[in-house]
Amino acid sequence: MSKRSSAKYKLDRRMGENIWGRPKSPVNKREYGPGQHGQRRKGKVSDFGIQLKAKQKLKGYYGDVTEKQFKKAYTEASRMKGDTGQNLIGLLERRLDAVVYRAKFAPTIFSARQLVSHGHVRVNGVKCNIASRLVKVGDIVELGAKAAEMALVIEAQGLSEREVPDYLAQDGTTKVSYQRVPALDEVPYPVKMEPNLVVEFYSR
Repeated sequence: MSKRSSAKYKLDRRMGENIWGRPKSPVNKREYGPGQHGQRRKGKVSDFGIQLKAKQKLKGYYGDVTEKQFKKAYTEASRMKGDTGQNLIGLLERRLDAVVYRAKFAPTIFSARQLVSHGHVRVNGVKCNIASRLVKVGDIVELGAKAAEMALVIEAQGLSEREVPDYLAQDGTTKVSYQRVPALDEVPYPVKMEPNLVVEFYSR
């Protein structure tokens, strides 16, 4: 399990966007960056800076995955047929913690990863505690009996700020089937993600 090195909302403020679309995000009140220099006027950002920000935003959205894991996903995406940016999004959306988050089994991507790592999630009936595992089309992802009664899960299912996307088929409140790998425009990001800039960043 990758360790989160900083508060999740600090990433929102650094990016200047509410990247998870949560009502508690401090960006809703303060759009400037964190720290004593957060309100300074920003100079012109270079192409590299724009690409880096796009990478940090996408990497952060998926629970601040490690650089090693993220680079590995990019490398795999670049080997696949078709558009590398779309392939990268497809791979990230196939991560088990991302599927758990999309299914509204957890209120945040971080708590989704915790649910998986604590053994509360089953894939095709088999317990799996590897958050980075890639789910395949047709796989059934469900919560264990204990997890279904957890306050965290009940809170997540009551959230009005996001819905379960079409590429997951719900079977009750604790089970989903992975229908297809989504395209970029099907993924319900609250903010604009630019995987093409991430591809440019790594292909320099």
